[in-house]
Amino acid sequence: MTDTIAEHAAGAVAVGTTLVELEGVGKSFGAIQALENVDLRVNAGEVACVLGDNGAGKSTLIKIISGLHPHSEGTLKVDGEPVRFGSPRAALDRGIATVYQDLAVVSLMEVWRNFFLGSEIRKGNYPLAPLDIKAMREIADAELAKMGIHVKDINQPIGTLSGGQRQCVAIARAVYFGARVLILDEPTAALGVKQSGVVLKYTAAARDAGLGVVFITHNPHHAFLVGDHFVILKLGRRVLDKKRSEVTLEELTTEMAGGQELAELSHELKR
Repeated sequence: MTDTIAEHAAGAVAVGTTLVELEGVGKSFGAIQALENVDLRVNAGEVACVLGDNGAGKSTLIKIISGLHPHSEGTLKVDGEPVRFGSPRAALDRGIATVYQDLAVVSLMEVWRNFFLGSEIRKGNYPLAPLDIKAMREIADAELAKMGIHVKDINQPIGTLSGGQRQCVAIARAVYFGARVLILDEPTAALGVKQSGVVLKYTAAARDAGLGVVFITHNPHHAFLVGDHFVILKLGRRVLDKKRSEVTLEELTTEMAGGQELAELSHELKR
């Protein structure tokens, strides 16, 4: 599985090379400061986990890196070059792909059609050239099989797959189209234990193949299984920024649960 992902990882670089870097990045919407002075490094062959509750700023961070929102403050660098994306397509052209929580799939459309959604193959270069359906079916089926993703029928609606399978198809799609940085938005949020395990395996496989992965989650247990670096956001600010060797699962869980605030509340509630 990892070897197959590696074959598709465009522009492979040495493990540890910084692909995307945020320095003092902030984002405001009028008087509302959604993010403030956030630093983050996404290195090749590593998983950077960004944790936080609802309203912590995780979604805003994703949208800045993926090109949906320009940052208001600080610097965003790709391969060491300061950038300001004007659209998600611009980010995708630099190898940054995002798998959102809703997966950006059309449930009633076939698996192969979702695999090529927005990047369809046509029989010719003219604007009204017909779709090359046969080629897309064969490529999607072969690529999913190579990555260990087996669907009963490539023509079945993607909505008939399990949540974990849909996540894996979305990951495979991003990798196939040349992602070097893979942003996963709460990929295990609505999944059971078994399906979450499948997604975590593919996350680790992408990391091991040299991709830089940004794993957005509110689940410290899932983050700790695959993460190399952990950043916790609270109300748009960093409250923790540590490497795996510098933090334990207990510390990560405690900080996610409220840290000092939780300790103070526990003291107040004691009889």
